[in-house]
Amino acid sequence: MEIRIKWGYKTPKGTETVFHSEEMPAAKALLLAEDLERTGRAKNLSFIDRYDSNWSLKELKKYLKGIETEPHNIKVYFDGGFNPGTNASGLGCAIYYEQNGKFYRLRCNAAAAEHLSNNEAEYAALYLSLQELELLNVHDMPVHFIGDSKVVINQMDGDWPVIEVNLAKWADRIDGKMKKLGIQPEYELVPRKNNAEADQLATQALNGINITGTIEIVDEQ
Repeated sequence: MEIRIKWGYKTPKGTETVFHSEEMPAAKALLLAEDLERTGRAKNLSFIDRYDSNWSLKELKKYLKGIETEPHNIKVYFDGGFNPGTNASGLGCAIYYEQNGKFYRLRCNAAAAEHLSNNEAEYAALYLSLQELELLNVHDMPVHFIGDSKVVINQMDGDWPVIEVNLAKWADRIDGKMKKLGIQPEYELVPRKNNAEADQLATQALNGINITGTIEIVDEQ
């Protein structure tokens, strides 16, 4: 969860003001807030998430303690490839997350033959990532979804209407899965070069190479 810190400050002579931090991971915000409290001059500390909900220091500590053993701080890269000559699709996703104080990367791909376009393959890749999140028992938390498909990102983010019937079915299916899992999605559109890992997984699926596995990332900062 990404949040901002809000706190009041009062000088020894009584001049007061309010400060807002930049957005940062909740665990980092907690460390900084506790340090601010130790100065004795920070007043009325609170935390604001991306949905403009306010959290107290006690509530944030409880939240972080509760998710410590569950996957959290999740970033999902997804991509779909499509061969119009054969109507074959390749789907790929790479999921980065933290659990029990360690960092992990899950990679998965899949081949499919029932799609009609590259856009549909992109939607299917996003749905594949949700299936993997469900297997990880991810629930009731924000997830950052990253892709290079303008259609999928803008339509799922609500910026573009979903006109094509087959894509609307995928969008509804994905929304339903999100609600079932309690996932609060955040979407980010990136250039293809910044989505190379998921793109490679999708290409490997098209070429009949199956990839699935999870590793610990020991040098994650």
